[in-house]
Amino acid sequence: MRIENSFIPVRGVGETTERRLWEAGVTHWDEFDGSVVGETTADRIQSFIDTARDRLENGDARYFGEQFPSGERWRMYENFREEACFFDIETTGLSQERDKVTTVSFHQGGETTTLVRGDDLTADALRAQFEDAAILVTFNGKRFDVPFLETSFDLSLDHPHLDLMYPCKQLGLTGGLKVIEQEIGVERDRPDISGEDAVRLWTEHQRGRDGALETLVSYNREDAVNLRTLTDTVAERLHEDVFAPVAQR
Repeated sequence: MRIENSFIPVRGVGETTERRLWEAGVTHWDEFDGSVVGETTADRIQSFIDTARDRLENGDARYFGEQFPSGERWRMYENFREEACFFDIETTGLSQERDKVTTVSFHQGGETTTLVRGDDLTADALRAQFEDAAILVTFNGKRFDVPFLETSFDLSLDHPHLDLMYPCKQLGLTGGLKVIEQEIGVERDRPDISGEDAVRLWTEHQRGRDGALETLVSYNREDAVNLRTLTDTVAERLHEDVFAPVAQR
C-alpha cells in the first residue's frame, strides 16, 4: 500500500467510497475516473490528487500526516520507509514529572544510535536525531515515549507519528511489544529482560555495577531495531487485508 493508492484523505471519502473506487479499477491516482463517484466528490478527489502529487514529489510527509486519519497513517510507511525514525526510550519509572529518561535508541536508514543520560542524552542531541525524520515510529509512543521526551527535554515532536500499538490491534495483535514480537516470530538476544529490568539495570549502573549499562543499552537498541521488522510485517498484513484482495480482482 502506497499513498498513491489512497483516496481516504479526501473530505467525504470514507472506507466505503474508497473501496468502491478500488473495485471499479481505480487503485491509483493515475487511474482516477470521476464517473465512479458523484460530481462533488470527484472534484474534491481531483483537487486532492493535484495537490498531493506535488507534496509527495517534495517529500512532504507532514502534509500527509495531516491528511490521513490517524488510523490510516500506516499507508505512508512504504513511501517514507527510508526516512522513518524508529525509536524507543527507557526511563526510571512511569511519571513524566518525577522520573528521568535514561536511554533513547534510534534506528534510521539502517543505522542505530543510542543516547545515554549523563553522557550524550541532551535536548540538542535529540533534536539532531529527529531532524531528518519523515515519520516517527514507536510502540505506545503516543502515550509514553513522545510526551515523556517533550516534558523532559522541552521538545516539540510534531512529525507524523505511526504508533504501532494501534495498527497491531487492527490485526488482532495485542499485548506488549515483546509478546507481539514472539507472535510474529521475532527473536531477541535477551528475551528475558523486561521494562522493569531496564529500571533495575539503570539503578545498578548508578551504583557502579560492571556491565549493567551495556546490557541496558543492548536491550534498548533491540527495541528500536525490532520496530522496523514489526512495521514491515504490520504494513504487509494490513495491505493484504485492506487493499490486495481488491487490487487483484
